[in-house]
Amino acid sequence: MTRKAPSPDTWRNILIEIDILVETDGWDDESLLRDLATNAIAAAWQTLERGEQPASELSLVFTDDATIKELNNDWRDKDKPTNVLSFPAFGLKPGHKPGPMLGDIVIARETVAREALDEGKPFDHHLSHLIVHGFLHLLGYDHLNETQAEEMEGLERKVLERLAIPDPYALSVIDDQFD
Repeated sequence: MTRKAPSPDTWRNILIEIDILVETDGWDDESLLRDLATNAIAAAWQTLERGEQPASELSLVFTDDATIKELNNDWRDKDKPTNVLSFPAFGLKPGHKPGPMLGDIVIARETVAREALDEGKPFDHHLSHLIVHGFLHLLGYDHLNETQAEEMEGLERKVLERLAIPDPYALSVIDDQFD
């Protein structure tokens, strides 16, 4: 995988500690995952223009389909694997200051790989998108209705543009026009 190193100013005024747990085989080395996550979260923070905030912490868990399927069933009553789950530590409204713990983001390797392949995207790009998506959930954003979904997708597009990652929704918009 090709990774861009964080610029020296990436984390200036961004006091978020990222704890990483790699639970299953098949993932990249933890240091590579940390670089990717650092870039994605810093880009989201900068895009949201959050500025200086009190120190916060989040956990990223890199797991497999079996584990995320169990979590999805236990917490969302959906007996199937998914790509990413977010577990906010506290209910947070978009734009409000986070507390000392943001929460957990759990990502399933097989689903991410399958989706990236099916959609013709580099694995790193799709993984970065899912980290951004999960991080926005921890910050109070959601997509339960069309208005929320448009806002969240718009933010995701801006963050990913900052990371030089193509719009992940562009292809689905084109496909929808021809269905």
